Amino acid sequence: MTSKRLDAIPGVGPALATALIASIADPKAFRSGRDFSAWVGLVPKQNSSGGKDKLGSISKQGDRYLRSLFTAGALAVIRYAKIHGAGHRPWLTGLLTRRPTKVAAIALANKIARMAWAMMARGERYREPVALAA
Repeated sequence: MTSKRLDAIPGVGPALATALIASIADPKAFRSGRDFSAWVGLVPKQNSSGGKDKLGSISKQGDRYLRSLFTAGALAVIRYAKIHGAGHRPWLTGLLTRRPTKVAAIALANKIARMAWAMMARGERYREPVALAA
């Protein structure tokens, strides 16, 4: 049943949902969504010193198969948003205006991974984000 709940997230299909269930025995083994995303390999490398945070490209360490599925799902969401409009996702719209498509896809894949971890760890269902009233 967890895979059906994960399948409700935009960008997560049956292949990614079942791969997540198969590769993660206990989602509570990760302290946070960032730890899970780092395990998959979707967070930027940190080269911080003296209080200055320097973030580089993604580390590419971790599960290559899961990372490629998350990225493919994020690219599908972006393709859909470009065709049909992303009015209900202002975060994605703003990101696509500032960054190239593939960079935005990695950021969205990171966000999807964190959502998937939260849903697995807490046993919740996906709730569509409410667009901010402007």
